[in-house]
Amino acid sequence: MPNKLFKGELVENRIVIWDIEESKRIFGDGYFGKPLGVPKPKGTDFDAPLILDLIEGYYLVSEKKLAIRDLVSGKAISKKRLVEKCESEYMLFKEKFLVYKELRSRGYIVTPGIKFGSDFAVYEQGPGIDHAPYIIQVMVPQANLTATGIVLAGRLATTVKKKFLIAVVNYSQEDVEFLSFEWWRA
Repeated sequence: MPNKLFKGELVENRIVIWDIEESKRIFGDGYFGKPLGVPKPKGTDFDAPLILDLIEGYYLVSEKKLAIRDLVSGKAISKKRLVEKCESEYMLFKEKFLVYKELRSRGYIVTPGIKFGSDFAVYEQGPGIDHAPYIIQVMVPQANLTATGIVLAGRLATTVKKKFLIAVVNYSQEDVEFLSFEWWRA
């Protein structure tokens, strides 16, 4: 019997999993999303719908684990339509998704990094279990990187006790390289 797809609903720029049992399974199987109204969930002991970021939702659709329908029309959203939505919401969506996918393939838990002023926060075990040791900013090779930008990012990372990484993406080759800066005193 083939795996049953989880069901999500596109609500503006988020995907909501309304079924509580499905929410618990998705969250418990890789810490995808965040339970609505639960600031720091511990495991799957919650009774709330799950809110997925678009990149998380697209990843789950790509992995053939999630089907999404439109809130207004109730119709299924194609992968192509979801990409269009993601591209309208994120600068460098394809590059960010490539980084997300690469980190997930390495076993990391990846969440939106907006509260840390970055693209992603990366956990080794998961939110509520450990603190994210890394924050990641996605860039393309032709982007300008200034010394001031590096210092600002480094100061931010130090303030929140994280390592700052730059993920440099060459999308045409589907290649991701990670750069890290180490701060030291002479």
